[in-house]
Amino acid sequence: MTQALLDFWNPLFAARGEFVAGPGNAEARARLEAWPRWPAGCLVLAGPEGCGKSRLAEDWAARAGALVLDPRRPDVAAARSRPVLLEDVDRGFCDEGLFHLMNLAPVSGGLLMTARTAPAGWSTPLPDLRSRLRAAEVATIEGMDDAVLERVLEDFLRARGIRPSPDLAPYLVRRIDRSAAAARDVVERLHEASGRSHRPVTRALAREILGDDAENLDLFGP
Repeated sequence: MTQALLDFWNPLFAARGEFVAGPGNAEARARLEAWPRWPAGCLVLAGPEGCGKSRLAEDWAARAGALVLDPRRPDVAAARSRPVLLEDVDRGFCDEGLFHLMNLAPVSGGLLMTARTAPAGWSTPLPDLRSRLRAAEVATIEGMDDAVLERVLEDFLRARGIRPSPDLAPYLVRRIDRSAAAARDVVERLHEASGRSHRPVTRALAREILGDDAENLDLFGP
């Protein structure tokens, strides 16, 4: 029964609800609003997986009319007169292509990059590119605050077709790590447990799958 529930559905990476503004992404939102007045025409949005950097970057790309290019195989010629968005640059990039795009950024309309880490730590054999990366402006998106994590949980639950009790997401926020990975994991566990027993997804079910530590936390909050 559990396997049948999981077969038709892909992991929750595609679950997307409304973007939630919070203190952790305030700096990034302000720097994006400052476009095109970025130093050297470049900005890097850095933050952990699931923090919202791709959503912010996509919104900027739509507003700026930017090209979305593959950092491993960027079409530099196409970027000579338009802003450019490169996603997940820290996972791999063409050294020469990135060097040329950074050089073009002041006159092409801007270059926005997203990554999990700051560019000063990206490895490249090109000294000039290494120098530019170290000098690049970085807007860091901090870990999720309560409002953002609660919305992420709600999006993942909705993507799984789960109609949770109203108190479930606030309950989980206080008991899981503040990351998209932790939110995905707990929603998968709830989905599996619910499918096995045909039970509604409630706080009581969450308490069971999270174990005794979650029980103990009930002493300090609802």
